[in-house]
Amino acid sequence: MKKLKRFCLAIICLGVITALTSCVGWDPNKEQKEEEQVKITIARFLDKDPGLNKFFDQAYGYVVFPNVGKGAYIVGGGYGKGIVYEQGNSIGYATIMEASVGLQIGGQGFSEIIFFKDKYTLDYFKQGNFEFSAQASAVAVNLGVAANSDYHEGVAVFTLPKGGLMAEASVGGQKFTFEPK
Repeated sequence: MKKLKRFCLAIICLGVITALTSCVGWDPNKEQKEEEQVKITIARFLDKDPGLNKFFDQAYGYVVFPNVGKGAYIVGGGYGKGIVYEQGNSIGYATIMEASVGLQIGGQGFSEIIFFKDKYTLDYFKQGNFEFSAQASAVAVNLGVAANSDYHEGVAVFTLPKGGLMAEASVGGQKFTFEPK
């Protein structure tokens, strides 16, 4: 009888855990899936321009946003999630948020990689107050573009369009958050 009670209790607990995890969207393979998305994104960037290897080799850290979505009809906004790396090791997660107002319409999907030249710049990013001013710009990745690119104030930004009708390389107005692992 005790075994039957324990078995029933185990089944009930399993059901409760299953219900709770599905409600909150918990996925035990989520981190692995996100890491795979990052690997695919990096491969796409390097396929477009193998010269980006110099940034991966020399940067103190970087953040990869596999999917950033952006849409606008006069008022615009964008959002994406990524993984932050310090000296090649995954250390946390980042979000990118963007808001804009003006004569604009359309939608766009893109990937973005931000390289940090040194520890100081990455540490500043990790504080959660990092944002790009309206004058900041990203480099749209094409063959050979990395050879002529360099850091600006300790940061180099590259984007790779995925589709959409907003052809823009500006990163002005982007704000980032960081969450350690």
